[in-house]
Amino acid sequence: METLQYKIIKTDAQYNRYCVTLEALVDSSKKTKAVQDEIELLTLLIEKYDAEHNTFDDADPIELLKSLMKDHKMKAVDLAKLLNVSEGLVSDMLNYKKGLSKDTIRILSERFKLNQDAFNRPYELHIPVNPKIKNARLMKTRKNLATA
Repeated sequence: METLQYKIIKTDAQYNRYCVTLEALVDSSKKTKAVQDEIELLTLLIEKYDAEHNTFDDADPIELLKSLMKDHKMKAVDLAKLLNVSEGLVSDMLNYKKGLSKDTIRILSERFKLNQDAFNRPYELHIPVNPKIKNARLMKTRKNLATA
């Protein structure tokens, strides 16, 4: 009886071995039917393990995004191109100054193969308060048109 080359992933070490094997197969120049089948099987096993052992529930969306960027060796410039936005906007998002839009969440979830809920969580923005307008509600906001 023949032993199986791949089995259900049960340990982190096995997971890491399968990921390395999958990367090597994807980067391989020979894409025979057998190699394609092996890629599909490894992808399925890895995705199943990821779904069962995902630790994204605790991470806020920006920390998750930074981690994914690091894992995929992406820079802010690459993210700006992916999202079709300016580098300044990406910088603001990564520094908690701007929130993630619906389109951004959709694109990120497709790119990183994650559920949109991973990026669609509340998190606190760090918007600096301008001392000149902190009492804006007390300021006169209407111009006197009679004197103009």
